Amino acid sequence: MQEVITYLNRIMSNEDKIVVAVSGGPDSMFLLDTLLKVRESKVFDIIVAHVNHNVRFESYKEAECVKEYCEKNNMIFEYMIIDKYGTNNFHDYARTIRYRFFESLVAKYNAKYLLTAHHGDDLMETILMRIVRGSTVSGYAGFNRENKFDKYTIIRPLITLTKKEIEEYMDNNNLWYAVDKSNMKDVYTRNRYRKYILPKLKEENKNVHKKFLKFSEKITDVSNFFDKYVDNQYSKIVINDIINLKELLKEDRVVIESIISKYLYKIYKDNIYMITDKNIDTLYNSITSKKSNIVIDIPGNYKFIKSYSNAYIIKSELKENYKYEIKTSVFINGYGIIKKVDECTDTDNYVTYLDSSEIKLPIYVRNRINGDKMVIKNMNVSKKIKNIFIDSKVSIDKRDNYPIVVDASGEIIWLPGLKKSKFDRKNSGKYDIILKYER
Repeated sequence: MQEVITYLNRIMSNEDKIVVAVSGGPDSMFLLDTLLKVRESKVFDIIVAHVNHNVRFESYKEAECVKEYCEKNNMIFEYMIIDKYGTNNFHDYARTIRYRFFESLVAKYNAKYLLTAHHGDDLMETILMRIVRGSTVSGYAGFNRENKFDKYTIIRPLITLTKKEIEEYMDNNNLWYAVDKSNMKDVYTRNRYRKYILPKLKEENKNVHKKFLKFSEKITDVSNFFDKYVDNQYSKIVINDIINLKELLKEDRVVIESIISKYLYKIYKDNIYMITDKNIDTLYNSITSKKSNIVIDIPGNYKFIKSYSNAYIIKSELKENYKYEIKTSVFINGYGIIKKVDECTDTDNYVTYLDSSEIKLPIYVRNRINGDKMVIKNMNVSKKIKNIFIDSKVSIDKRDNYPIVVDASGEIIWLPGLKKSKFDRKNSGKYDIILKYER
């Protein structure tokens, strides 16, 4: 314990505000007990953040016990219940909800630190699981004792201790803590590592957790050194969240993969554990492929888009089927405005001149339908809209919802900003409808 107290005394200052994630288990209650000892010589506010996962009957009683502990020791108690779970993996979903709650409290109290009770065994389990599952270079380090963000720092002060050391201290001092029996169920991957693999490693070396910590720190040091180069190249290759593939492909594979990893981290942040080395390999193969357009589903309901010389990631969205009559103007979210105007002299593809006697009114704008074709101006044959998009290098994620102007019979009379149809009458001078597109 003294090692932890010394560490906390070094980083904590008077008047600090800290948020502590407390489940009520032995690890987090040990952390609170340690903080109280540090608070004997310093003045700082402790905000206890407790999440009731609402899956065990005992969880409500445990919440009351944590609350009473806080009241007894002059700590602020903040509490939330997870009412329902999404369809995602239980642990992933619960972790996301927890950290949103913690971060909201950091903001509410303007806290300097967020403390969690992760210990040495947790680090070992995380590293082993990522080695078996696959991860990024920095991912193989597990997690750090400190992670600095813009406005606060996550601290894991128990990283040098084992689970056994913590439980022995709690039991020897007759301190209360909750026991979650689900932590021993073999159905969960982490539990199997905890029950069967870690004990064997500890038989080889009782301080093996410190070896893993050293390994983690070395990986982090090497990763940080290499990251300096990657950061420099990243700023040249990724502009406004779009990857310039021509520049990226000038780099060696290890740099390419690292830039991909950095790009992914900016999106996933603390959920980067969702990304495996298989995901990285898939994206690398897509980037180096000769195919111009590729769409790949990746974890967390995201899509990786390769579109010609660019690549980027977007949140997956369903195709938005729409059809609006163009009376005066229509705004299409993400694309722009199509409107009727009285006068115009432009001749580019952003305007079309129509003769109402040649089309069937009213005029509509809708998104693409499979099989759409249009007879392009000055051509005698129809061309697939899909192929026009390809020729015009419209990014693949924009094609399904791109605005297409049709008459009442469904005839395509204009592809705004891209192509005019056979119905455009600017050259003949006989027209009574002018449509203009503004992005």
